[in-house]
Amino acid sequence: MSTDSATPRSEFATTMQIIPVVFFTFLCYLTIGIPLAVLPGYVHDDLGYSAILAGAAISVQYLATLASRPLAGRSADTLGPKRTVTIGLLGCGASGILLLLAVLCGRWPVVSLGLLVCSRLVLGFGESLCGTGAILWGIGRVGTSNNARVISWNGIATYGALAIGAPLGVAIAHTIGFAALGVLVILLAALGFYLARPIAPVPIVHGERMSYRSVFTRVLPHGIGLALGSAGFGSIATFITLFYAARHWPNAALSLTVFGTLFIGARLLFANTIKAYGGFRVAIASFSFECAGLLMLWLAPEPHIALAGAALTGFGFALVFPALGVEAVGLVPPASRGAALSAYSVFLDLSLGITGPLAGYIAGEFGYAQVFLFAAVASAMAVVLSTMMYLRNSRAPNAPAAT
Repeated sequence: MSTDSATPRSEFATTMQIIPVVFFTFLCYLTIGIPLAVLPGYVHDDLGYSAILAGAAISVQYLATLASRPLAGRSADTLGPKRTVTIGLLGCGASGILLLLAVLCGRWPVVSLGLLVCSRLVLGFGESLCGTGAILWGIGRVGTSNNARVISWNGIATYGALAIGAPLGVAIAHTIGFAALGVLVILLAALGFYLARPIAPVPIVHGERMSYRSVFTRVLPHGIGLALGSAGFGSIATFITLFYAARHWPNAALSLTVFGTLFIGARLLFANTIKAYGGFRVAIASFSFECAGLLMLWLAPEPHIALAGAALTGFGFALVFPALGVEAVGLVPPASRGAALSAYSVFLDLSLGITGPLAGYIAGEFGYAQVFLFAAVASAMAVVLSTMMYLRNSRAPNAPAAT
């Protein structure tokens, strides 16, 4: 009786150690989400540039995130997670200053666009450091046995902030103006920096540090699995509204809502399954659910079937990142965990960057429904890859790992 009653209190206490540090990820991604939906319109309509250039000006952030991943991992390992998070928040604040200056220089389109591109580059740098540092900070507070829970809560903070930030940014831009977005980004970053100060840092892990190239090679299969699974998320986020419009179906936004709701719900309810059954088993099940949901979208004859497919896809995708991430981190010495997380996260950036153009080509040649078939095939390939990794690990469990 006492053991059963103590377990939920212990889990609650662990969660309360995680939430304060992943809150900085939430603030970071709010600074990303708030301008995300309105800046393409600002570049295209207010500055007068083409839609292609408007999209490129926004997407340059992801290039900066991708390029700074190795730096983020090494910083978390050598400078410590807390310091890495605070540097990332400073980057987010600097991006807000540049965004404000870009809007104030709107009468000079070339100057304004240049400042906006610089803002996006600095924001990508801040995103990389803040996200990686927060995960390592959380793991340092609650121990490596709770890796999956920390990664899951960090993902909830990420997608929750993006879901809140986009409509909030649209509302602020329409009611107050674009300049207010820059001010709000600065204030959010300053709030994060202020709240981080009293939270104790975790000790820097000393010992063997692998080269980034060696870490990257070691987590490569896990990263490929993540990239394949992320194609479903990228396809839905980019093309679900166009898919609905092509079929003259209403309430396309509702499909995004149920995707996000099931994603967060699965992470809240089932994160412990990774600890109980292992990352590979959970990944196999997750990819299978995601594949089934994408096939439902591909074949959907009516909106409610498509809605169910989007929900099932969100449910399946929810645990992909933490499930394979736990296994990837376990392959490196403790002093290289930050490098492993950053190398693993590179594949999410790559997948989202590649999925858009590739799925756009498929949609143009074969129709929007075929985009989801493409993503379903990618998820099925991820099932096969995860099964192979699971069988290999069963024969030689944790062979290269360090405790």
